[in-house]
Amino acid sequence: MASVMCARLLQRSARGFYLCTRTTPAFSSPFQCRAHRLGPSDDELYQRTTVSIMQKEPGTAVMIHGYSARGFNIDDNKVYGPCALLPPAILQWNVAGHEDISEESVSLFHLLEPRIEMLILGTGSRTERINPKVLALLKRKGIAVEVQDTANACATFNFLISEGRLVAAGLIPPSVSRALEVQEE
Repeated sequence: MASVMCARLLQRSARGFYLCTRTTPAFSSPFQCRAHRLGPSDDELYQRTTVSIMQKEPGTAVMIHGYSARGFNIDDNKVYGPCALLPPAILQWNVAGHEDISEESVSLFHLLEPRIEMLILGTGSRTERINPKVLALLKRKGIAVEVQDTANACATFNFLISEGRLVAAGLIPPSVSRALEVQEE
């Protein structure tokens, strides 16, 4: 088969076609030379492979339906302890409190493809300060960060997801409130 192709090409070269890659060929084909690499100009032949972890599909939005000191109710799934919401995935997040949020613990958020637009961090009962190095890392990666108490973080996440935005959340359950307890003296 290869010898037949070579013979045909040699016959064409005798009639005015060039086989040498240093001269301008009379016709251009990506298969003319074995060393040809496909590039973006080869529309039909060159297609980049992409992998989508998060897909924008209608009706598959993850919604937070409730939270407590023990965890969260996310689409009728009970999640105990801190969690990372990367729609459509729900993962356990290995942080005990806001002081444990480090560059390493947020690394899973900036490795996603397609990139998330915003990361919402729920820090428990109160809005707490996050390490500035963590915020700087996420800013360098092009991810906006919103730090809120968990109640407002859940509401913000639900609102942005319902708009079809690519957002993720890192949520720490609020601590048990002792405000209504009667203290005996």
